[in-house]
Formats: sequence, C-alpha cells, structure tokens
Amino acid sequence: MLANPIAADLSDMRPSLLPGLIAAAQANGDRGFTDVALFEVGQIFKGDRPEDQFVAAAGIRHGFASSRGIGRNWSGSAAADAFDAKGDALAVLAAAGAPMQALQIVPGGASYLHPGRSGTIQIGPQNVLGYFGELHPRTLEALRADGALAAFEVILERIPAAKQKPTRAKPPLELSAFQPVSRDFAFIVDRAVKAGDIARSAQAVDRKLITDVTVFDVYEGKGIDESKKSVAIAVTMQPREKTMTDQEIDAVAAKIVAEVTKKTGGTLRA
Repeated sequence: MLANPIAADLSDMRPSLLPGLIAAAQANGDRGFTDVALFEVGQIFKGDRPEDQFVAAAGIRHGFASSRGIGRNWSGSAAADAFDAKGDALAVLAAAGAPMQALQIVPGGASYLHPGRSGTIQIGPQNVLGYFGELHPRTLEALRADGALAAFEVILERIPAAKQKPTRAKPPLELSAFQPVSRDFAFIVDRAVKAGDIARSAQAVDRKLITDVTVFDVYEGKGIDESKKSVAIAVTMQPREKTMTDQEIDAVAAKIVAEVTKKTGGTLRA
C-alpha cells in the first residue's frame, strides 16, 4: 500500500497485470468493441521487499477474440477459452527462452480462475511459472466485467537461465535416411495420473531413438472402471544407422510398456 497515492483507486502496487487488462477489455466492451485481445509486460509486486518484485507477461481474450480469429465469421466463430490462453502462455514462454520440453501442465490454476477450466505451468512443483484459463465467475463479478474471458500470466524471472554452451556455432543438422516408425499405445491408469507423466515415461526409454511422443486420446466412460481412464499415445522412433527390424521394434515397445507401467502403475489396454 502506498503512503501517498495519487488517487483512491491507485492506492496499492499491483500484484498482477490482469485486473488492468480486464478493466481495459471492459472499457472497450462498454463502447461496443467486445472482441478484444490485449497483453502487457510489466512489473508486479507480491510484497514490499525488493525480492518480491517480478516482471510478468499477461494477456486476455474477450468475447470472440479467439486464436481462430476475431469476431463472427461465416466459417464459424468461437468464444475465447482456456485453450486459447494456454497457447498464448506457451508462445510467450517459448519466445522468452523457456525449456519447453521441461514444462509441465497441471490441471487447476490460481483461485481467480475457473477450477475446471484452468491450468498451471510449472517446471516441477517448486517452480511455478504461471497460470492460464477462464476467469472464475466470482472474479468477473468482483471486477465488474462481462464474460467470457480467458487469461494467462507468467513470471518471466522464473524461467531458468539457459545453460552456457562452449560455442555459438549450431550443431550439424542430422537427417536420417531411414523411415521413421510410429506405434500407438493405450494405457489404463488411475484418473489422477497425468497424461504428461505417461508421455515422459515413454520418452525416457531411449531419448535418442524416440523423437516424439504425442497424447492423442483420453477416454473416460463405458467399458472403463469409474476410477480409471484410458490415455493413448503415439510414439515415433527414428533409426539413424539402419532400418529397424520387427524384432527391434517389438523390443522397444516392450520397454515402453514396462517403463510406463513402472512409473504410473498403468496397464496396457487390450
């Protein structure tokens, strides 16, 4: 709190960039411009000590200002949602040099976000980079803002510094002359198990051979126990020395199943 504020509504140092962005979006909406996407990079203050001061990047999307386009269109319109905010947050982190492979997306975010439509971006539980999602109805009511409104905020100082490299020269581009191999796996796991943990377990089997692991389906419902879910992943293997035989592919697949089972307690879906 400031000792001598210049105005009654400017009495405190801001702990977040979002209230100002939300107020700006509402001001635009009150003047007929409801579909707006705004961002800011600036200082925030979590306390009155020097170490409580951070540089944050935040953005909001209001109304039909989604990543698919702004406003209504003959080909279809979509209101901004949590996935738009997630994409914006990840784009900012990538541009700021964050180690994208190390990022973890955890369901649920800050208290001002909708609990079922938000997420946390972190590098392990001790380093939370930020949050994204749709604003909680109570937050919109407190700020006198009209929804729908999706937002994100990330703390730039919490991005780990890049490791020093002995040279600035880029490594040689390695392109394999051999056909990549893709295999799909579906695992039955507890609902609390994160899809990202399954993908990381599969990748850890052979980081040089396995070049990509993608989650392409999550199923809960008929045929699956109520406490379980099915998570399907696509694993891409890129051989570099020779074409893989069926026996070699099966051996890697067996290791993937064993590793995912060990790390998550899941079982391969029949």
